[in-house]
Amino acid sequence: MYTRKEVAATLDHAVLKPFATDSDVTEGCTMCREREVAAICVRPTDVPLAAKILAGSKVAPAAVIGFPHGSNRAEVKALESKLAIEDGATELDMVMNVGKFLSGDYDLVQRDIEAVVAEAKPKNVCVKVILESCYLSPEQIAKACKIAEAAGADYVKTSTGFGDGPATPEAIDIMIKTVGQTMGVKASGGVRDYETAVGYLKQGCKRLGVASTVVLLDGAPE
Repeated sequence: MYTRKEVAATLDHAVLKPFATDSDVTEGCTMCREREVAAICVRPTDVPLAAKILAGSKVAPAAVIGFPHGSNRAEVKALESKLAIEDGATELDMVMNVGKFLSGDYDLVQRDIEAVVAEAKPKNVCVKVILESCYLSPEQIAKACKIAEAAGADYVKTSTGFGDGPATPEAIDIMIKTVGQTMGVKASGGVRDYETAVGYLKQGCKRLGVASTVVLLDGAPE
């Protein structure tokens, strides 16, 4: 059984709503320090503030890249990554180009991820690739995982939370079986309670994307 502290250490808290203010980011960062979560995912312009508040803590400031649709050009994602790292991000959660993937342009999708990895790897910055699994068939989820692996990313992640569906145990099962030996797997979207969180950890997830972190952790059995 996982302890509350062990679960907290796998959580990436998200402050990504379009209307989130500086005070929301500050509040989120402060909570993350107190709860000792793994990371806080923020929008690119919020990285300097998050990095400042989290300085000296174990909580990683994570920036979203190409968020939420993934259809920015690779050069734009690369620049966004470079600036986020300069601002203090130590992790990047980038959105795969879902439209190009569904169009069968796998070379473009891989080059897109590689452009972000090229900025991140020399700085020891972790790259997580968001597949938006709700739009993909089981075979496509596996294919996308292999592309992210070939591109040198560290993690594959199910969802932005802005798509048409959340993480599912079925999607996670495919991701774990496909790249679980070589990459981390992150369930994100719809992880709102302690039981769901533990279920994904038991499946083999290394990270969980969560917006309702306090509620989730306070739901842990004593």
